Amino acid sequence: MRIIRGILKSRRFSAPKGFPSRPTTDYAKEGLFNVLENKYSLVNLDILDLCAGTGNITLEFASRESGHITAVDQNFNCVKFIKNLVQEVKMEENIEVFRADVRDFLKKTSKTYDLIFADPPYDSPIHESLVATIFERNLLNENGLVIIEHGRHTKLEHFPQFELTKQYGNVYFTFLVNTKIIELNATEANS
Repeated sequence: MRIIRGILKSRRFSAPKGFPSRPTTDYAKEGLFNVLENKYSLVNLDILDLCAGTGNITLEFASRESGHITAVDQNFNCVKFIKNLVQEVKMEENIEVFRADVRDFLKKTSKTYDLIFADPPYDSPIHESLVATIFERNLLNENGLVIIEHGRHTKLEHFPQFELTKQYGNVYFTFLVNTKIIELNATEANS
């Protein structure tokens, strides 16, 4: 994996052979960050990276100095790999890494975030439940954004917070926004 932009630009990291996670492809990651940089501000955010795997997305946000990132994965080897990368690039102040089941983490956390990225295994049935828990527990700050990476069989358009889905090869990113707060602000402005 390669860091595309920012202070770590062009740095390459390789997961060990037999690693239990697949990184987001460079092509898909570049497309994702092009959308993010053109539509949203990536400054001073509290970011949550769920199913963080190789730490690929975490490091891309950190390289762009986007704010504080919390990376969560339940696999011991993934967590160890990310922690080692964070130390290697000297970003311990910006990145926290936790080993936990992401569903449990979402149910227990008392923090809220500006951006939540999740990349569960494509064949996992948890994509919808992650989105539902995030919005039921109000884990997004005002104008917060959820991005779910998934394969072609996952459909998230039925959520009222759905904004768009972008496809890059076999990789899909669905964007959902904190519409409750946006609707409340619009209602207050019309009053």
